[in-house]
Amino acid sequence: MARILGYIATSLDGMIADRNDNLDWLFAYDGMDLGEYDYNKFIKRIQTLVMGRATYDFVARQPSEWPYHGKRVIVVTSRPIDNPVADIDVRSDVDALIAELRAFDDGDVWMLGGGKLQMAFIERGALDEIEIYVMPEILGGGKPLFPQTGFRSSPTLISTQMLDRGCVRLHYRFSPTC
Repeated sequence: MARILGYIATSLDGMIADRNDNLDWLFAYDGMDLGEYDYNKFIKRIQTLVMGRATYDFVARQPSEWPYHGKRVIVVTSRPIDNPVADIDVRSDVDALIAELRAFDDGDVWMLGGGKLQMAFIERGALDEIEIYVMPEILGGGKPLFPQTGFRSSPTLISTQMLDRGCVRLHYRFSPTC
């Protein structure tokens, strides 16, 4: 059974993008030393990526080559994707998708991108663990790590690490309910 994981960076004030939906503040940290928690090590154990439509559109607009060749990519959206930039699957039913993901046995699943879809999985008890990288930046507004939905949860802290350039890694486990 596949584990469903989050791996995401946030500003110190809890934003994943600035007021203009921009990530330049985060890209300023490219190349920092995350040691054993480095993205390239993380992505090697991932076979499936799940992202929402906004994340797909953001990645698809980038001038660089599609970064997820060789991975199963599922975009959760209710709108059709005309001329996709890569081989992707589209799903609109989150509950059916969770059952589908749990049946995979070829690697972990990464919930890529914003907190909206991750929150939908958390609310359904379907996010197993999350690594949150807190960057020493205060953006003063923008897109929050998790949208305020009224849902409450108390995940278990697995570990914390102080990393390069003032970054702090928080690793949490959610109690299984699905």
